[in-house]
Amino acid sequence: MENSVSQHQIRSYIIQAQEEEIKRISLELHEGVGQNLYSIYTGLQLVESGLGQHHLKNYLHEMTQLIEKTITEIRLLSVELHPPALTTLGLVPALKSYLKLYTSTFGVQVELETTGVEKQLPEQSSVAVFRVCQEALTNIAKHADTSDVKMSLLWNEAELKISIVDFGGGFAADEIEMNTVSLGIAAMKERMLLTGGHCLISSKIGGGTSVEISLPI
Repeated sequence: MENSVSQHQIRSYIIQAQEEEIKRISLELHEGVGQNLYSIYTGLQLVESGLGQHHLKNYLHEMTQLIEKTITEIRLLSVELHPPALTTLGLVPALKSYLKLYTSTFGVQVELETTGVEKQLPEQSSVAVFRVCQEALTNIAKHADTSDVKMSLLWNEAELKISIVDFGGGFAADEIEMNTVSLGIAAMKERMLLTGGHCLISSKIGGGTSVEISLPI
């Protein structure tokens, strides 16, 4: 029993350490690299406005566009790594922000429905739920072959319930081999167990897949 508790604590510590590192990288991308690129971008714009030679002006304009594209990509990556809204505004705004990025990246439309009043969650719990949703949606984009997903959040006094349902090809649970998909599913279940919640995944060939998440409040 002592060994079981110890393993649980170690897994929890590893996940928390990973999240802290992800948050740090996200902040560095946004506040460090992103801000430096933005300073270069505004400087190039200023130089471009004062150039008289046409071919140099075109070349500088291309460089400016490339840096602008890089800044946008870094901002998107920063949000995907650790959305600022998760700790400042809450789970629902963070999910909405992520879904915009998700749809623009994968072309998968997600119908989001929330019922009840959102409760403030401990950071560890909100991060765990966000990561499980993120993993579920990524699996859908990569493997489900569908562009239609329904996601619902139900808040009550004692529990948060989340349902993510796709209408793709589905899979047979007993045919999943030890690969990134099965490891991702195991990680989803483990994250929820570490926060006192549960993650149930059901699927059948031709019938799509559903992910049911529950978290005590």
